[in-house]
Amino acid sequence: MANAVKKDTEMGVKNKYERMDSLEEEEDEDEDEDLEVKWMQRRRGTKKYVYACALFASLNSILLGYDAGVMSGAILYIQRDLNITEFQEEILVGCISVISLIGSLSGGRTSDAMGRKWTMGLGAIVFQSGVIIMTFAPSFTYLMIGRLMAGVGMGFCGMISGVYIAEISPAGARGTLTSFIEISINLGILLGYVSNYAFSGISEHINWRIMLGVGVLPSVFIGIALFIIPESPRWLVMENRLEEAQAVLTKLSETDIEVEQRMEEIKEAAGVSKGCEDKAVWKELLYPSPAVLRMLFAGCGIQIFQMITGIDATVYYSPTIFKSAGIKSDKEILAATVAVGSSKTVFILIAIFLVDKVGRKPLLYVSTIGMTCCLFVLGIALTLPNSAFAINLAILAVCSNVAFFSVGMGPICWVLSSEIFPLRLRAQASALGQVGGRVSSGLVSMSFLSASKVISVAGVFFVFAAVSAISVLFVKVCIPETKGKTLEQIEMMFRGEKNSNRGEVEFGDAERLIPTEEK
Repeated sequence: MANAVKKDTEMGVKNKYERMDSLEEEEDEDEDEDLEVKWMQRRRGTKKYVYACALFASLNSILLGYDAGVMSGAILYIQRDLNITEFQEEILVGCISVISLIGSLSGGRTSDAMGRKWTMGLGAIVFQSGVIIMTFAPSFTYLMIGRLMAGVGMGFCGMISGVYIAEISPAGARGTLTSFIEISINLGILLGYVSNYAFSGISEHINWRIMLGVGVLPSVFIGIALFIIPESPRWLVMENRLEEAQAVLTKLSETDIEVEQRMEEIKEAAGVSKGCEDKAVWKELLYPSPAVLRMLFAGCGIQIFQMITGIDATVYYSPTIFKSAGIKSDKEILAATVAVGSSKTVFILIAIFLVDKVGRKPLLYVSTIGMTCCLFVLGIALTLPNSAFAINLAILAVCSNVAFFSVGMGPICWVLSSEIFPLRLRAQASALGQVGGRVSSGLVSMSFLSASKVISVAGVFFVFAAVSAISVLFVKVCIPETKGKTLEQIEMMFRGEKNSNRGEVEFGDAERLIPTEEK
């Protein structure tokens, strides 16, 4: 009997502990589930926040796109209202690209001094001041003054937006987020075309002023955005504002461990950058090591090819192209430009979903080969006698050309320019790339009408087709695939060495890739 009681007691105690263990396991499981739920919530919140910051930062680019789109139609009425010559028309359209060099070259140093965020704000203010002057311009002289101011603002905006987005983005979403800039430019172009069409029926003395003046409206959203988005954590670290940088990284990262890792990487990179004075940075860019030279060749080269394949001529002078094809009515010409803007905008949305999945180089191949074919077909369409077939073929070729541009050359130019340079060189190197792109854009815009008189509009597009064919070879020889690559692998690719696939790391690691010479 005693043994039975003892056995029952032992069984009871055993069952009690088993129940306690079971409860503890259930509690542990509940805690794990709670932690997983919290992590998932933080991950979703972080992703939304990063995307929102990138979206707000890219709003500046709407101004750039709107200017390009609206000027293509407004120039038709400016020419009649102010009685400007064809040469003045070329200067008015193309000078904004050249004068933007002032903003691009000073933007790097300005952003290092006052921060990435407020440099974007400064660019928007200067740009909008120029737009206001153009809107109320009584003569060509005042129109040019406003245009020159807008150009300086454009240089600031175009140079710093990509740098800011690259510096807040996680490596896995870098390509997608940086592509927001091209989306905004395309959306701005489309809005400019729509504005042209909407106000074309008003008096010629008033309509072009309204077309230009509407461009002031995006500045309201930009002003709001500056009080929402954070400063770049990399710039904050360089300014020794570590607590602020930590707070920003907490919002931009999915876990506390990731915050610490990114903070250490940035601090190490900033430590190298602190030792590099502005003169030393420019010295390294002007007398680069072989690795930096290849980076510059790729980064600046892609910016130049983006422009000399004729995209700005297609956007700015699309009414001239359609007139040459045989369209007579201004209303019909402006309606055709809306179709061009719609194609450009739709296909950039496709690119944004593919850039981090398919990769940079495959999209560049599709883009450059497609553009080459479309530019050649456009040249043929413009040599045909005026007919419904020639008009439809020309519209199709222009829409297809801008679509292929938006799939690759448009967004990936910004992606590559923002990801291949190390932190200490990033602002100035991006500015240098902008110089090449803006000069090329200005030369194309300011010579298109003159060249068309000499070799015809069709002949100009045959030249663009040949240049686009060369850009295919440039992509093959000079542009590496950076999708899913660590910065060490990117460095090795520029050095021509073999490397194995590994995970991604953050931008700050670039400082360990290219040693800085001791001064």
